[in-house]
Amino acid sequence: MSHISSKSTYKTLVERLNRFPQGAPASETLYKILAILFSEKEAALVAQLPIKPFTAKKAATIWGMSEISAFKILNGLASRCILLDMETNGETRYMLPPPMAGFLEFSMMRTRNDIDQKLLAELFYQYMNVEEAFVKDLFFSTETRLGRVFVNESSLEAENTVHILDYEKASYIIKTAKHIGISMCYCRHKMEHIGQNCDAPINDICMTFGNAADALVRHEYARRVDASECLELLHKAYEYNLVQCGENVRNDVSFICNCCGCCCEALVAAKKFGNLHPVETTGFLPILNEDTCIGCGKCEKVCQVEVIKMIEKNEKKLPLIDENTCLGCGICVRSCPNKSLSLKKTNRKIITPSTSVHRVVLMAIEKGLLQELIFDNKALYSHRAMAAILSTILKMPTVKKIMASEQMKSVYLEKLISRQNAK
Repeated sequence: MSHISSKSTYKTLVERLNRFPQGAPASETLYKILAILFSEKEAALVAQLPIKPFTAKKAATIWGMSEISAFKILNGLASRCILLDMETNGETRYMLPPPMAGFLEFSMMRTRNDIDQKLLAELFYQYMNVEEAFVKDLFFSTETRLGRVFVNESSLEAENTVHILDYEKASYIIKTAKHIGISMCYCRHKMEHIGQNCDAPINDICMTFGNAADALVRHEYARRVDASECLELLHKAYEYNLVQCGENVRNDVSFICNCCGCCCEALVAAKKFGNLHPVETTGFLPILNEDTCIGCGKCEKVCQVEVIKMIEKNEKKLPLIDENTCLGCGICVRSCPNKSLSLKKTNRKIITPSTSVHRVVLMAIEKGLLQELIFDNKALYSHRAMAAILSTILKMPTVKKIMASEQMKSVYLEKLISRQNAK
């Protein structure tokens, strides 16, 4: 009977996770993962938490306990980076991050003795690399992508600098970040435990920024660095031919991962599912000068998503690049010993959401979950939070506004959209 009760508790937690656009499809493996990360009591409490950031006072009201008791529970969860605690105007607010990029990754971003990380890694591999439902939901369930690729800046020629915007450069994200945290690479740490990691760095290579970085640093899941050290680590990643994949927003990017094609879920998905593009591409493509190419094949070897194949052409070996699946990262260009490859800007339209809120609202609309954001914790929802979401909706293209309106069936929202379109 206790086993049935326990599974029911974790099922309720999964339902809460799936109210957010970046959810986690239910499976027996997921229940086992959550049982390692959450006690049954914690799972029952976290399942009741709002989607939007909240205070200890609000949690206490939801849980029906004193604020001091709620504070102790919240801080215990935050100390393990299950929750993120953030200081805003002198007030601590908490939020449950999504599973990915979020608390599943955080659990493997340092070595720990309080949980069995080898078992956890094996379960992660089963859930993400074998079962695939989670990866498909994470990367392909919405038109708006969670992540995007940053071009390898050392591969850009002078004329390309006029075609690249600040937010498209990893270096700009690093230089302008308020907080920077450096952690162990979750992906390669996971694969190390099952004996399948590559020789790319595991330690000191995963980058987080802003409030998320500050929380991870305070709880010793990351170490604080300044921009100059982070830029050095970026160039270290370049030397290992790693692809920079970061949050798909223009402002206040929260993470940049330095990814390999053998361990990283996003790049493994890119190899497996081809031109579906699990992460947004850069908008650049490599072009080849066949006259100067010496057919060494180095570009084929360094491509993390295996979109370059050497073929026989005009009695010599030349690289053939699959432009439909190419990420446009520029690693092949940087690695070409004869400078026979260069990047060109494509005409492909790439839309990058303005902020994390903008991205989440877009994803919620596309998954039919907008009502979960607006009416989150219906009895206690904040008019200020609702105003922020509605403000984001009103800045969207007309089609997205219509989708939002149809989902909400709200006369109020329809009137707001009508007035905005009339302007």
